[in-house]
Amino acid sequence: MSEELVVKAEAVAGKAYAPYSNYNVGAVVRTADGRELEGVNVENAAYPLGICAEKSAISRAVTDGCAPGDLAAIGITASPCGGCRQWLYEFRLDSVTFPNRAGELVTYAPGELLPDTWDLDA
Repeated sequence: MSEELVVKAEAVAGKAYAPYSNYNVGAVVRTADGRELEGVNVENAAYPLGICAEKSAISRAVTDGCAPGDLAAIGITASPCGGCRQWLYEFRLDSVTFPNRAGELVTYAPGELLPDTWDLDA
């Protein structure tokens, strides 16, 4: 089931704005109630100001009323960066699926991707 999210992420990756790297990344997040929200990477000439596809999809989910614990799974066309791994953990997704270096689809829990993650006290 998470594999289908990667297929959908591949389809949306073409909408990315990546004129500097030409590396388009797509992400599709599925909410606990079954909605699917897309995200893409958006680059900027001031490189640190760009946004990753995962953050884009999660930001859209937040705009649609989702909070941590409301997101079930995400499919991404690339391995998430460290910053995105923190986002995935903080929003408590159940599973993160993406192609590894060998091109095989792998699925992890966010805590497996970022052990000893940073938590704020409630």
